[in-house]
Amino acid sequence: MDLEVVIPAYNEEARIGETLRDLARSTARLPWSVGVVVVDNGSTDRTADVADHANSGLRVHVIGCSRQGKGAAVRRGILTSRARWVGFCDADSSTPADLIPGVVELLSAGHRIVVGSRYCSGGRLLVRQPLIRRVGSIGFRSLSRGMVGDLSDTQCGFKFFEATLARQLFMQSRLSGFAFDLELLALAHRSNIPITELPVDWTERGGSTLRLVRDGARAYLELISLRMLRTGPGDPLALRPAIIAQARDRERMLLET
Repeated sequence: MDLEVVIPAYNEEARIGETLRDLARSTARLPWSVGVVVVDNGSTDRTADVADHANSGLRVHVIGCSRQGKGAAVRRGILTSRARWVGFCDADSSTPADLIPGVVELLSAGHRIVVGSRYCSGGRLLVRQPLIRRVGSIGFRSLSRGMVGDLSDTQCGFKFFEATLARQLFMQSRLSGFAFDLELLALAHRSNIPITELPVDWTERGGSTLRLVRDGARAYLELISLRMLRTGPGDPLALRPAIIAQARDRERMLLET
């Protein structure tokens, strides 16, 4: 498998089928093999069943994740992947799947991390977000400034990695909520790993299971916990040799099975 796309899903029966079909259409002509892992994060609806029977033409594998949180679900999917490149996108197709061919071209050219950005040059918000979300987003970006260099957008749910590096990052990361990707990017930045931003057209979708106040507050608490970590020698926001060795051992084990 060349590319595996992880989709965390919680009560997404109304949207997951079309998202899978969009992915299939957008990757059909790629010269690389593509698969999808849908991680059902404790849904109470028919998310898993709909994903299993979407008839998208893609290789779709549905797994569960009993630990709540988007970060936990993505981590579960990434660490079970055996692909050359891995990444994740949202179940609501807020970032168009037709950007994936460009992402794979960048990965194949040697870019180790490619992240979608709504705020870099060329990125656009096609549908205006609710006021509370806009205010929360501005505050979050302000507080995270300096943790990830000059990245313009840490929270767009469209990120792709060289698989070995992804395993290293996810094995060391701890956050399970909506700030998990900020931690991943901070780990990479502190380890001097280049991060490539890809401008995206992002659309606010109705029907999201995101609870703005409750989930937003948790994301802020996670952000504060990251900012309180010390810096300098032994920096916890830098990849540790032991973690890298564990990831490489896991890579060898996966290749041998």
